[in-house]
Amino acid sequence: MQSQETPNFNTELKLKGFAVYEIDSEGHSGHIYSRKDFYKVNLTTGKFIFHYADKSVETDETFLLFANPHIPYSCEAVSPKFTGYTCLFTDEFLKLGERSESFQQSPLFRLGGTPILKLDNEQKEFITSVFKRMLAEQSSDYAFKDELIRNHIHLIIHEAIKMQPSVATSNGKSAAERITSVFLELLERQFPIESTERPLELRTAQHFAKTLHVHVNYLNSSVKEVTGKPTTAHIADRIVSEAKALLQHTTWSIAEIAYALGFEYPTYFNNFFKKKTGEIPKAVRLAHI
Repeated sequence: MQSQETPNFNTELKLKGFAVYEIDSEGHSGHIYSRKDFYKVNLTTGKFIFHYADKSVETDETFLLFANPHIPYSCEAVSPKFTGYTCLFTDEFLKLGERSESFQQSPLFRLGGTPILKLDNEQKEFITSVFKRMLAEQSSDYAFKDELIRNHIHLIIHEAIKMQPSVATSNGKSAAERITSVFLELLERQFPIESTERPLELRTAQHFAKTLHVHVNYLNSSVKEVTGKPTTAHIADRIVSEAKALLQHTTWSIAEIAYALGFEYPTYFNNFFKKKTGEIPKAVRLAHI
């Protein structure tokens, strides 16, 4: 589905606030991007299974997907061939338009809502035509193309809100497996840490449970049942892994790394790191100079 990323794709997307492109499993068109930064509207013909915190949704034929960067999910491609279109946009880009807040609170983007809609042929043709118009505007020199593309996104959202959802819940995975899959996706989505100005937000099992709208005891028991490791162990292991990468591959001070990983004080980070690895952060850094 994805080709090698064009060198400045993520940078250009962040600057412009949006990107539209065609996807084709056979042609391998598409882009690699950081999902945690962007909203996504996806029109696809193919079969997939999407796993959310409390359910799995199986799609077939043509469907419309709305992805919120704050709500994690995992995806399994069931059919080897699929085609369609994707529009990515930042929160800031959508907020430039009117009534964007109501869109974000709609069932399309809200946790526990219905972000996947099955389309009939008439709906498919209409939504496809909107994506094609966005593609054309994206490559045009029109001075107000941003506003046009924003209007097209609003149009798709309005059409989707009017549709009645038609999705099937899949029982292929247990509830424990689904919540564990989404927990691991949410954990990994926080990395890599790219800036000291955007520190790690979710550092405890309670943080993850609150984000996933489940009780912390249920999350802990599910993760332990499926993986054999406690939730806290997964979190700690991933933080240690990221800490080692930052110590070895950045020029950030140890204090900056500590704050970026969510520690209130560098001494807390030092104690945590030594307890988990048997070494202090400074020793790891010096060993790779």
